[in-house]
Amino acid sequence: MVHVFKYKNFNYIFDSGSGSLHECDDKTYDYLAHMLGQNVDISYLSQGEIKEIEGDIAALKAQGLLFAQETKSRPVKSNEVKALCIHICHDCNLRCRYCFADEGAYHSKREFMSEETAKKAIDFLIENSGHRKVLEVDFFGGEPLMCLDTIKNVVYYAKEKAAAKGKKFLFTTTTNALLLNDDAIKFFNEEMENVVLSLDGRKEVHDAIRKTVNGKGSFDLVIGNIKKFVESRGDKHYYVRGTYTAKNLDFAKDVLFLADNGFDSISMEPVVTDIDDLAIKQEHLPTILAEYENLCDEYLKRYEEGNGFNFFHFNVDLEGGPCLSKRVSACGAGNEYFSVAPNGDLYPCHQFVGDEKFKMGNVFEGKLNSDIRCVFAENCLFTRKKCEDCFAKYICSGGCSANNYHFMGDLNEPYAITCEMMKKRVECGMHVLARKKELANKN
Repeated sequence: MVHVFKYKNFNYIFDSGSGSLHECDDKTYDYLAHMLGQNVDISYLSQGEIKEIEGDIAALKAQGLLFAQETKSRPVKSNEVKALCIHICHDCNLRCRYCFADEGAYHSKREFMSEETAKKAIDFLIENSGHRKVLEVDFFGGEPLMCLDTIKNVVYYAKEKAAAKGKKFLFTTTTNALLLNDDAIKFFNEEMENVVLSLDGRKEVHDAIRKTVNGKGSFDLVIGNIKKFVESRGDKHYYVRGTYTAKNLDFAKDVLFLADNGFDSISMEPVVTDIDDLAIKQEHLPTILAEYENLCDEYLKRYEEGNGFNFFHFNVDLEGGPCLSKRVSACGAGNEYFSVAPNGDLYPCHQFVGDEKFKMGNVFEGKLNSDIRCVFAENCLFTRKKCEDCFAKYICSGGCSANNYHFMGDLNEPYAITCEMMKKRVECGMHVLARKKELANKN
C-alpha cells in the first residue's frame, strides 16, 4: 500500500510493499492523496501538471518503488528456541506504581530463583536450540541485582556449556540501578551484551512513581550509579529506559533531560497499566502525538548541531533492517522465546508470567505445551486483520501480543491506542531518516 503524510512543511510518500520512502512537492502530494481516496481538492492542477505527475508515478512504479506488491505469504517459524527471559527473582527493592509485575511479585509470593533452576533453564535453552549458534538470555525481575552472585555463576556456567556445544550466549540485564555498585558494573561490562537501566527522566517525574520500599523517591539513589555505569561502558550497548504516564504527557522534556545528563541511548515507553490516573487514554492522544513531533524537532536540531543521541523509537531502518519474513512473523514469544519463573515454570514471555492459562511447562520437565506453542507459532502479522490496511504493519509486525491480550482479550486484536502512537513514531522516524540522508548528502 501507499501512504502519504505530511511532517510540518515536508511531504512524504511511503510504499509499504517496497519499503521505499520518497519526498514530493505539494502538487504531487495532493494528487496522490486524492488518488488514494482522501478528500483533497486537485481542481487547481492543470492537465499538463497531472500528466507530468502521472509520468513520475509510472516511472517509480516501473522500478518497483511505488505500488509494489506486498507479500501475502505466511512465515514458517522455526521451532528452535533462541532466547530465554530468566526471572532470577520475583522481588524488588522499589515499589513503582505502574509496575506490570505487581512490584516484582507477579501477583504471587516474593521468591528468588535457585542457582539449580537457573542452570536448568540454561540447559533447556541449549537442548532446544537446534542448529542455532547464538543464544540470548535476559536476566529479569523484580530486580536482578538482588541476585548478582547467582547471575554470575549462571553466566559462567552458560558460557562453559555453550562452548562445549559450539554455541555462544549473549546476555542482557534489566535493572533499576539501586544496587549498581562497582562490582556489578565490572561484571556487566565484562559479560553483558546489553544493559537496560530504568530512569523515568526528571527527578520530580521519576520520584512520583518509582519509590523505595519506605515510600521515598529513588532518583537521588540511582542517578549517580547510572552515570558512573554509562561513563564506564565504552562502546558497549546500553539503554536508559523510561516510562511516561498520563502524569507526564510532556515526556519529550524527560527524554531531553536524559540526553542532557550524558545518556546517548534512550528509550521512553508509554505506560502499560489500567491504573486510572496513570493510564494513557484516547483523550491523551492529540497531546502525545504532538509531543512526539516536539521531540523529533529537537532530536534533529541536536543531530545537526553534532550533539545527537539515539532515541529507540525513531530508529526506522527501511534498507538494512530485518528481512520481510521476520517483519511479518511478529515476535517469537511462545515459540522461539520464553520466560522462566523462579520455580522453573515456562511462559510465552515476561508479561504472561503468573497467568496459568499460559503456563507452557517447566524447565525440569523439558517439555512445552504444544497447543499453546502452536497458537503462538501461527500468530503473525496476517492473523491480525486490523493491520491489513496499516502502512506501518511491516515495521511494527502487528504490535505486542501480550498488550493485545491484556487490553483487548485477543492476541490478534491490536490495541488501538498503541497503534496510533506507533504510527506517529514511525512517521517521525521516517522524517528523521530523510533529513539525516539530506544532511549526509550535503556533507
